[in-house]
Amino acid sequence: MKYNSTRDNTVSATSAEAIVKGLSAEGGLYIPDEIPSVTLDEINEMASMSYTDRAKKILGLFLTDFKAAEVEDCVTKAYTKAKFGTESIAPVYKLDKDRYVLELWHGPTCAFKDMALQILPHLLTTSVKKTGMDREIVILVATSGDTGKAALEGFRDVEGTKIIVFYPESGVSGIQRLQMCTQEGENVFVSAVNGNFDDAQTGVKEIFTDKAYAAELDAKGLSLSSANSINWGRLAPQIVYYFSAYCDMLRGEEISLGEQVNVCVPTGNFGNILAAYFAKLMGLPVKTLICASNANNVLTDFINTGVYDRNRDFYTTISPSMDILISSNLERLLYLLSGRDDKKVAAYMDELKATGKYTVDGEIFEQVKANFSAGFADDDKCRDTIRRIQDEFGYVIDPHTSVAVAVHEEYAAATGDGTKTIIASTASPFKFNGDVLTALLGGEEIEDKDEFELLRILAERFDLTVPPSLGQLEEKDVRFETVCDKSMMKAVVNEFLG
Repeated sequence: MKYNSTRDNTVSATSAEAIVKGLSAEGGLYIPDEIPSVTLDEINEMASMSYTDRAKKILGLFLTDFKAAEVEDCVTKAYTKAKFGTESIAPVYKLDKDRYVLELWHGPTCAFKDMALQILPHLLTTSVKKTGMDREIVILVATSGDTGKAALEGFRDVEGTKIIVFYPESGVSGIQRLQMCTQEGENVFVSAVNGNFDDAQTGVKEIFTDKAYAAELDAKGLSLSSANSINWGRLAPQIVYYFSAYCDMLRGEEISLGEQVNVCVPTGNFGNILAAYFAKLMGLPVKTLICASNANNVLTDFINTGVYDRNRDFYTTISPSMDILISSNLERLLYLLSGRDDKKVAAYMDELKATGKYTVDGEIFEQVKANFSAGFADDDKCRDTIRRIQDEFGYVIDPHTSVAVAVHEEYAAATGDGTKTIIASTASPFKFNGDVLTALLGGEEIEDKDEFELLRILAERFDLTVPPSLGQLEEKDVRFETVCDKSMMKAVVNEFLG
């Protein structure tokens, strides 16, 4: 299997080359030149497998230039009970007869990004060896909160790598900031950016596509790569957990083999729901993909109208990992739905850069509507949903998961679709303790409490256990306090690299 660029079909790379490069030279995203198939019989076989065995099977279909032993080595190092606290890795919690919560936050940083970023360092270092590179890899990351910490933890002290994370100064929770700014490791650096996530993401992309800068780094034995979901090595592992959730439901006799399910995903950058779409293309019985947004509802409008328009107010919400107006992974969907028309996709992306918007043609829009539904929930609805779910089920969810639950409820009411639905739960409620407790108890009870008091209150009042990785933050020193303008991001990179 080869990988092409969404903006230039003549680009051809192995999976190892695509993972090392992260982004194609002209700015396109790597995508496999074919979609492998998984039969119902194979899904039935996977139902009795462990998560690691499922991961080996699915990833092996995409990493065809990897030896089976190399895939196995990456998988078994990434997905351990010691790291995830459960043999299931990504367990499914039955909320009621129609809703199943896929808990993707049991990893070391308490967010779904661990599902990919615990394995990406192993995929990357294996890929470097396979491509014969003899240079140090510099990982650049723009984060809206969760990717940054997960990437830092995944690449901490990994030989032959350095990692630099940029986050929006006012766009992350207190716990997210502490997680990043107390990060241990000799090869890591963190900087805030004056602006929002899109400013940080645009700055990173500009560094990636600066050919003169790439040549300068090359002369010093350095090569840029990405840990954002623009990197295929981030996206492919996310496909696994949708197959795994279906298999767990099958094994638990919640569904029958071949029965269709819906999948509802809270998303800003479109990567997580795109992974579910890949699973559907491969043969997973998925009926409708429900895209859940917060007040930054650019994806909702796109799916409902065919017009992508980032020219709108940017909102800082209580679900900050979704505070995004430029959804990078949507480019991969456009490529697939356009019949792999690289020129059309490049034109859309050029138009987005020049005007902040584009409108897809009628054929693409019809395919979008055939596969996706979309809705959004503002902060008030999000808080109300957190409170209702706890009252009704004794189950505490974070604001991002709340967005998905609220959007699914509206979808089901509007359509009458009672199909069993997998709801992606993307973060532990402890990562957003202040907003969760405000929803559950009201703001007065938690006023003037610091992050660690809030962790304890959430645990004690709702019979939960504080994740060790968050509780231990209280004992760690803040290492990184840099704040830069977006125009200075390259200078920050240069200073760290010496």
